[in-house]
Amino acid sequence: MDLYNPIIEKAEALGGSAEPRRYAYDPRDAWPDTGEFQLIMLKDAAYELGGGNRNAVNFTCVTTSPKLIDRDEILVYGPDLGQIRGDCDYVRITLLRVGDIESDDETDTEQAFRAIQDMDFVKYHVFPKGYMIRTSSESNREQVRISREAVKSGVSFRRIGADFIRQYKKNTNILNVKMLFITAPDADYAEAKKLAKNVKDITMSLTKILEGMPTDCGSCQLKPICDEVEGMKELHFGKEKHTTE
Repeated sequence: MDLYNPIIEKAEALGGSAEPRRYAYDPRDAWPDTGEFQLIMLKDAAYELGGGNRNAVNFTCVTTSPKLIDRDEILVYGPDLGQIRGDCDYVRITLLRVGDIESDDETDTEQAFRAIQDMDFVKYHVFPKGYMIRTSSESNREQVRISREAVKSGVSFRRIGADFIRQYKKNTNILNVKMLFITAPDADYAEAKKLAKNVKDITMSLTKILEGMPTDCGSCQLKPICDEVEGMKELHFGKEKHTTE
């Protein structure tokens, strides 16, 4: 399942001119997780990532390629959580490498697609202490309110990333996770929004294909996506072939 590979290849270029700080994943580094949603009042907050009218972008991509993702890693572009002094622009990108979960069998293939979609729902089950996440799947926004107590206690993207990776790796299909956190002033937030929309379009197209779509390309609303994404058209017609046999 490498439909997202072109987007993954562009992800690390979003962070601006400076080289990212790279941290290997260590589960012992993971920031404490409360296991449930916590409300942080504005009066108790140090600042918000993506607060107000700031950019707040989030998306997840899946690949089977070890060339693109070969280790568990956290990349930080721009000021870390202890260095931020007010609301700022923010992007969080999750890149997942999975095993070969595709199959020639139609039923198994559909289950594989469903599994890939389900992987993204992990983000709704990560609750770092003092780190209130508000995510909108419709707009690809992720806004985070950080408590003053968390900042005082030394919260960092490295440790937040380790918490996310720890949760993702509970899924045995996920081999490696790369987390990108971006707050750099010169990051390409417009391109990040565009890539997030591309990811959403691909995922929606997969869902439509599984539900059964006509193969008349001239009348299909997904034609622009099939034309742009390598492998999407083959997948579409492959599904139609299985349906008609």
